[in-house]
Amino acid sequence: MEQIFQVGVISSTHGVRGEVKVFPTTDDMKRFKKLKEVILDTGREKKTLEIESVKFFKQLVILKFRGIDNINDIEKYKGKSLFVDREHAVRLRKDEYFIADMIGMRVTTDKGEDFGTLKEVIETGANDVYIIDTKEHGEVLVPAIKQCILDVDIEQGMMRIHLLEGLV
Repeated sequence: MEQIFQVGVISSTHGVRGEVKVFPTTDDMKRFKKLKEVILDTGREKKTLEIESVKFFKQLVILKFRGIDNINDIEKYKGKSLFVDREHAVRLRKDEYFIADMIGMRVTTDKGEDFGTLKEVIETGANDVYIIDTKEHGEVLVPAIKQCILDVDIEQGMMRIHLLEGLV
């Protein structure tokens, strides 16, 4: 299981006092208000940065990190990802899972047949759609609804599905 989760990507600087615009990769950008720190992946190392202030502008989050007070100190991190560790991740409700924990899961049918591997999750307005890579059918799109997704076992890396008529 993944131990860190991406919550955003630094898109650009904001002003000259060390603030950055962050494109959120979490489904609730307001969660930045509750975060005290993030992990910056510089490409060479992972640095823990303490969040000093949070503002929102359109679809972006503007962050100010403690100890970074100059545009020159933060500009080099444009395009870099921000993460949180598992203990600071959002609490999941019943039947909710982190996408990072699901990618690569083995998928079987309700008849016990090996179907394929979960390759990607598409987040739509109504429900997520799972892209399952199969040998027999290529990529198959399966809606993440109770009629199709029968069981998800994160520990075992397994998913059991029911294929509705017309999916393959």
